[in-house]
Amino acid sequence: MINTEGTKVWAHRGASGYAPENTLEAFKKAEKMKADGVELDVQLTKDGELVVIHDETVDRVSGEKGFVKDYTLKELKRLNVSKHMPSYDKKTRIPTLDEVFDLLKNTEMTINIELKNGIVQYKNLEKKVLALVEEYDMLDRIWCSSFNHESIVRMKKLCPDMRCGLLFSDIIVNPAEYASELHVDALHPATYHMQDENYIDKAHGRGLRAHVWTVNEKHEMKALVKAEADAIINVGVSGPGVVMHAISQVRGQNFEVLCETIKKTAFKITRVGQLVAQEASRRLGIPFGIIDLSLAPTPAVGDSVAEILE
Repeated sequence: MINTEGTKVWAHRGASGYAPENTLEAFKKAEKMKADGVELDVQLTKDGELVVIHDETVDRVSGEKGFVKDYTLKELKRLNVSKHMPSYDKKTRIPTLDEVFDLLKNTEMTINIELKNGIVQYKNLEKKVLALVEEYDMLDRIWCSSFNHESIVRMKKLCPDMRCGLLFSDIIVNPAEYASELHVDALHPATYHMQDENYIDKAHGRGLRAHVWTVNEKHEMKALVKAEADAIINVGVSGPGVVMHAISQVRGQNFEVLCETIKKTAFKITRVGQLVAQEASRRLGIPFGIIDLSLAPTPAVGDSVAEILE
């Protein structure tokens, strides 16, 4: 069994339910919401720079036209990429992978890099990503994934210690066996693959982790936590609190009472707030990072953690 620390929550393209996807603003929001990690997409510009953007074209997010590969970094940096989120009134830019690493380097967040080279075959994408990971000395916090499984094989050859996962959308025969033969570390299936109730057990039986995308419904979260998925990749539309709710229900705990108490007593990440969150985490048996205390008032001076939570 692989899952030894509980199901982690990775913000899909950052907290993309709150800020434009794959932007520094979305990654900052994911950190603020205490996500365990972020998932992002990497491509190459015309002048060979690593940039974080999902689609092969800029059309959907910017209103401009054209392939990422046909823009220089300077040209991409001129684009406002909040078109797909009209409610977001700030201008946002396409970040480089370097900028994202610099933003998150002092956190403990996992970074799942999807190599976006299934449609456009970017030359040396794997080498460039690996070089930057090594420059930042972040290998222990990085996962690489791709729908292009040849790209994952290339990455493992370049760096056997790089943790890699195979992304799937269509159903394939014996995915756990297939992944084992390629010597990768995880399966990254879509949520609808979970119609096979033994999917995660099969992955764990082969020594593989299971990181499931994109998980936004409570019933899906509950089922995946119960099945001991290693990570769920979530857009954060409802925030980590929804995930906490799902987990608390699986654990048989009274989430509403606990959260009402936390809201009344803990604020931001004051020392007392930290202790309350840590104790709540221990009692529920969930990761501390799932608990979002951003809107709660300050506890009274002298209140003990035990008194707060009782």
